[in-house]
Amino acid sequence: MKAFPMAVALFAALLTSQSTAQPIAPQPILPESLQWFGPPDNPALKGAWVLGAEKDAGPYILRVMLAKDGKIPSHRHPDTRYTTVLSGTLYVGFGDAFDESKLVIVPAGGVYVAPANVSHFLWAKEGDVTYQESGVGPTGTIPVKP
Repeated sequence: MKAFPMAVALFAALLTSQSTAQPIAPQPILPESLQWFGPPDNPALKGAWVLGAEKDAGPYILRVMLAKDGKIPSHRHPDTRYTTVLSGTLYVGFGDAFDESKLVIVPAGGVYVAPANVSHFLWAKEGDVTYQESGVGPTGTIPVKP
């Protein structure tokens, strides 16, 4: 019988703590708050860290805009990247040199994975493309010299 009063007391304590806890509200990160940057030698390419940063340990999200006909030459990253195409159609290929015959189409809503240290290249062949990459840092971009 001693267990029943103890269970009632525990249940009452849980109810009380639930009713006094402050609700957690979402903290959206809105597109207008992003700080865009881009390499001076590739004006078609812009990126913004949504969460995390290149040199930070832990998960990150990087938003990227690639203008129509913009290309990103072959490069690799030290971590695996998971990329979701948000708008447009992205052409992606794996290899140490840009090769149209290796391109695969990734439409809006599609996802592709670039494994760690695998060279890849990109092209916004048909129009502007926005995509989002995620992974676990620290990370970086290592150009592949042809």
